[in-house]
Amino acid sequence: MAIGSTRNLPDHTASGEFTRHLIRYGGTLAPELIARAEGSCVFTSEGRRILDFTSGQMSAILGHSHPDIVATVRRQIATLDHLFSGMLSEPVLDLAARLADSLPAPLDKVMLLTTGAESNEAAIRLAKLVTGKHEIVSFSRSWHGMTHAAAAATYSAGRGGYGPVAAGNLVLPTPNPFRPDFTAADGSLDWQRQLDFGFDLVDAASVGSLAAVIVEPILSSGGVIEPPAGYFAALRRKCDERGMLLIVDEAQTGLCRTGTWYAFERDGIVPDILTLSKTLGAGLPLAATITSEAIEAVAHERGFLFFTTHVSDPLVAAVGNTVLDVLIRDALDARAATAGTVLREGLGEIARRHPVVADVRGRGLLQGIELADESGSGERTDALGAAITARCFDLGLHMNVVQLPGMGGIFRIAPPLTISDDDLRLGLEILGEAIADCVRAV
Repeated sequence: MAIGSTRNLPDHTASGEFTRHLIRYGGTLAPELIARAEGSCVFTSEGRRILDFTSGQMSAILGHSHPDIVATVRRQIATLDHLFSGMLSEPVLDLAARLADSLPAPLDKVMLLTTGAESNEAAIRLAKLVTGKHEIVSFSRSWHGMTHAAAAATYSAGRGGYGPVAAGNLVLPTPNPFRPDFTAADGSLDWQRQLDFGFDLVDAASVGSLAAVIVEPILSSGGVIEPPAGYFAALRRKCDERGMLLIVDEAQTGLCRTGTWYAFERDGIVPDILTLSKTLGAGLPLAATITSEAIEAVAHERGFLFFTTHVSDPLVAAVGNTVLDVLIRDALDARAATAGTVLREGLGEIARRHPVVADVRGRGLLQGIELADESGSGERTDALGAAITARCFDLGLHMNVVQLPGMGGIFRIAPPLTISDDDLRLGLEILGEAIADCVRAV
């Protein structure tokens, strides 16, 4: 058959045909093809409705096929879609200005890119160039992307088998209140002692070239782990003492998902560099690296280079402006906080009914549950988590279990900010039923 021919194409719904011509890229594929999506739901090729508790890849914060986004794409693609990277357009200038206005000083210089990995790559490159140093510190359960520097700063998965990463990547212990490694007298996490110990190790391992720390306000892929209040202010001081920059990666937490515009607001800090991605494009590939005028000026003087094919693309920039319009118009920060309360109360009720649910955590519409694991190996909860995920899908709910070895008993729940309370409660009902079914089957 000639390349590109449409004759005799396989039946993609048949068992085993999903990956016939695809490179498998990790994780488990859903067992049915998705034909369309609308609002808080996706629909299979057979017409089955699946409630989406992941917002796609934790990105579609306005729901799928939001009418304002659809209208913007139709209008913009008919007028100005893509440009040479050295050309600028009004949507790009508008979005950069609006993002700067949404942030505290001195965060007022914006670079528009495509993915979270790319925005973190640019942030790390900026930090190294401006400080003249090369060592990057990140959490032991971090996830910052799959490109070179971002992958080198990622510790939760993907480090084995690919050869050496960039030199100078150092690790801090993850402050996990549910599984504390340093404890106070009452058994709670002694995060200050843990942070001091972590930096003792960083200082010992450093060759004197500490450039930056990169952190997520809530470690999503790492297990929906939220460091305690006060931690990031103390981390900010550790950075300042060493002349390091603080990079905050808000790929999943930025733009209202946690109930405030930015998750770092809780801690009263301002990062030196902020990265946004998933939520900024509401499902389309749009990311941003944002820093201060002072940092940008030094980087420019030193010849900062990050010239990509889709930097400053007008189509997705126009979508980003529409995302901001909808977030403001519909007060979706307040909505995420209110809906987050409904979600937390529902998850709490599930935990009360099902002792296998050991912890409920998160903020706003980014929350998680962790299953009990008496064995300590993670194997039992990996299997149970996979079974619950599959049962939820059968019942009409797409849930995302953290698909990393030993962490399959942790679910990430990140529905669209536009989800109704009725759909939230329906999803919670399905989740509870799936847990009950799978626990009985063990």
